[in-house]
Amino acid sequence: MEDSAELESILPYLPLVIGSSRRLLWPSKVVEALEAMSRGPDHSLVNCGEVLSIAISDMRASLSLADPLALSAPLGYALFFDELMSRADSRKWFAEDIPKLANLLLRLPSLLEVHYQNSRAYGYGLRILGPQQPGMVLLSQELIGALLACSLFCLFPISNRGLKHLPTINFDQLFASLYDSYSESQENKVRCIICYFQRICLQMPTGSVSFERKLLSLEHHPWQSFLSYPYADFWTKSTIPLCPFQVHSSGLIEDHAIEALEVDFANKYLGGGALHRGCVQEEIRFMINPELIAGMLFLPSMADNEAIEIVGAERFSDYTGYASSFRFSGDYVDKRSVDFLGRRKTRIVAIDALCSPRMKQYKLKYLIRETNKAFCGFLDQSKYSQYKRIFKMNSVQLNEGSSLPIKAKGESRTEEVRKSDEKSWRLEDCENYIGIATGNWGCGAFGGDPEVKTIIQWLAASQALRPFISYYTFGLEALQSLAQVTQWIILQKWNVGDLWNILIEYSSQKLRGEADVGFFAWLLPSLPK
Repeated sequence: MEDSAELESILPYLPLVIGSSRRLLWPSKVVEALEAMSRGPDHSLVNCGEVLSIAISDMRASLSLADPLALSAPLGYALFFDELMSRADSRKWFAEDIPKLANLLLRLPSLLEVHYQNSRAYGYGLRILGPQQPGMVLLSQELIGALLACSLFCLFPISNRGLKHLPTINFDQLFASLYDSYSESQENKVRCIICYFQRICLQMPTGSVSFERKLLSLEHHPWQSFLSYPYADFWTKSTIPLCPFQVHSSGLIEDHAIEALEVDFANKYLGGGALHRGCVQEEIRFMINPELIAGMLFLPSMADNEAIEIVGAERFSDYTGYASSFRFSGDYVDKRSVDFLGRRKTRIVAIDALCSPRMKQYKLKYLIRETNKAFCGFLDQSKYSQYKRIFKMNSVQLNEGSSLPIKAKGESRTEEVRKSDEKSWRLEDCENYIGIATGNWGCGAFGGDPEVKTIIQWLAASQALRPFISYYTFGLEALQSLAQVTQWIILQKWNVGDLWNILIEYSSQKLRGEADVGFFAWLLPSLPK
């Protein structure tokens, strides 16, 4: 294999070595262990969780991985495969699935060789997509399967991951926490992962998944000002119209009927507690769509001006419940169509909200941070020409120096042209753009104000030129009047700047102790208590 910056960046985090022929290789002892495992339990003696954990330790020693596994990981593997899994399922797992996974791992070097050959012309090769480095990695589902098999066998080096702000990637903590503090939800998270491996062993998917780090530049570039990090004036003076707002009091984001960008209520470390004890929105999504976990290998934590978009992750598991009531409920057959890159039309954007913000969430600095975070995630930067046209019209308004959005009365010729341009975009948008499917982002464990967060996401979706926002309230009592409030706002024909300025006024009063009710009741005092 030719040397490349892409390979050099990721190689310290892979369990492979470069041989004398400049090709990626497994160390010989690992090859021997995998070949034995591929011939079945009669040959390898890997026939239970306890022996599997020993085989994992031996392979790690052959890779000279000095960092120890989580202390209880071997006990967790034994608990799941020897006690929690039925005897029939365990026999099948070790007789059929483990040999196939071993064969898949043996092919990892060649899968990577092909990957780099195919991606060389497009710059989508596997690499560390570091902070403030926008870019994309495109992986085949087969390569992802091999990488996740490395996670299952805990073969990834971890010694330098913390220095690069990379999240956990091996599964030792997942199994250790199953033993250390058993819960049914943790057991069912593991069942989702095992379902994924069983499915790919039965039939390997042939598509691909892309992982993109998106950012709003902290440096100002006049020719692409819409990609720069916006500040208060940008939002105050925006004349972009508010997009339609749909409220769903029941249902789930991942089941949204129309193609949309689905929001992952993310930790700044992609995946959050998915491979630990976490079991809320982000962690559940990573369990039912395990290919998302592959991004944890090469995507460091997100800064305030960054988001991560993942397209194509297939769903393999069905489930019920949430948090402690989460339960795996069987196979899920993903019937979503695929695009020209072989990616399923499942678009997921990870955006991390402020954690435990309390009163500071009403300060201008943090309102800007949250709105920009959502805006970064919602903005489709590939639609450059259409964005340039709309933002150019918006920048004309900014240059006129008005401190408030223009009203209909006495509007200028520039404003008439802008409105005509916006109208033509809206007609185009219905065919060429997808909307946002979201919910109570940053409002559960993170402690955000759900009424404020809904408005923030609406502002961001509208400014990003999305044709709609579909909001799932998950039955949250604080959002019972959301449909009524959003319908009233739309009837006022407010634009982004109008709604932003009203949100700022409410937040200022909240900070001064002059508003002792939520944003909705403050805006519409006639709402039922």
